[in-house]
Amino acid sequence: MMKNLEKNRHKVQKNCNYTQEYKEAPRILDMPLKRASRGRTKGGKGSTGVVQCTNCGQTVPKDKAKKVTSKLNLVEHTLAKELRAQGAYIASPTVLKHYCISCAIHFKILKIRSADNRRQRGKLR
Repeated sequence: MMKNLEKNRHKVQKNCNYTQEYKEAPRILDMPLKRASRGRTKGGKGSTGVVQCTNCGQTVPKDKAKKVTSKLNLVEHTLAKELRAQGAYIASPTVLKHYCISCAIHFKILKIRSADNRRQRGKLR
């Protein structure tokens, strides 16, 4: 019985053909883009830093986060009006807020757009 196994192994080794030709794999088509900018403003740069969402604290790529600048009123409106009438200068510092996409949609900074309008760039509001 051992002799039969050895004979069969020998036949298998003789019949092996390692000069098999390989065909080139078919090229995979590129996926269509949902947005022209792919949702980011980095262009061809590599990676960018991350920032935290002001509302929920999620880490978001700096170029993908929606930035909103607003002025902070330190003095009440009626008091500020009286002080300005007397000639006083009232500082109002600007605050930069970063929002992730879901919070920006929730606070209506962004609007959900149709497929045709997604590729158009413009002002956020």
